Amino acid sequence: MSGRTCVVTGATSGIGRAASVALARLGATVVLVGRDPGRGAAALAEVAAVATSEPALELADLSVLDQVRDLASRLLALPAIDVLVNNAGLVGGTRQVTADGFEHTMAVNHLAPFALTGLLLPKLTAGGQARVVTVSSAAHRGARLSLDDVNLEHGYSAMRAYANSKLANILFTRELARRLSDSAVTANCLHPGTVRTRFGQSGSSWMRAGLRLGAPLMRSPESGASTLVYLASAPAVSGRSGGYYVSGKLREPSRAARDDQAARRLWELSARLTGVGVD
Repeated sequence: MSGRTCVVTGATSGIGRAASVALARLGATVVLVGRDPGRGAAALAEVAAVATSEPALELADLSVLDQVRDLASRLLALPAIDVLVNNAGLVGGTRQVTADGFEHTMAVNHLAPFALTGLLLPKLTAGGQARVVTVSSAAHRGARLSLDDVNLEHGYSAMRAYANSKLANILFTRELARRLSDSAVTANCLHPGTVRTRFGQSGSSWMRAGLRLGAPLMRSPESGASTLVYLASAPAVSGRSGGYYVSGKLREPSRAARDDQAARRLWELSARLTGVGVD
């Protein structure tokens, strides 16, 4: 990965932080994206300690579209972006609405990566062989996604919101791969496994309790990041696009995740909601 620049969202803790360290060890120049300055500084120092080129930190709240746009404008000033890792994500406890009027989980987990990727596409396509890697989840199999109620104004539950957003990640990846089929840019997504991270700490009390009880059985952040790092760096997946990977292997997602008509409709809806028209 020497000479290649990787942008990693959600890079200040958990899988994103572990992936940033691993990519830096492989020689990549890593740009970490996070929301918290303190965690950002600590993650940046950890990456810098193993890096052969100087990493950078960008702060942005990805639930706010104006901040996503500002982040993209700063990243476009980079000489190149060879890998974009859409890793930032959350699961909530109660239904919240962002400043832009979107359900919070869908805003951070899907609309933000959709907009950021679209805004960065000129830089990604200009550099030749680039990769977009998006972190999804096996939870997508429990989704009940209605494009007529993407903000879950009816029938909200925290896990439904999360599952819907993870299904959206896969549909986004499939449609992005289709749209980029004539370019050298690939798009793939993955399920990292159940990982011991800060993830879920904003969720309900029962969710936090369950995560604490299950922690001994969960994967480490480094283990969870392994498929992400593989998709970002491995020569074996060069030129492969539109796939869903688990433990480094190509796997078939749910039937709903293989619905190409739904993928196109979600793309069109996301473009209208974010104002990012990616063609």
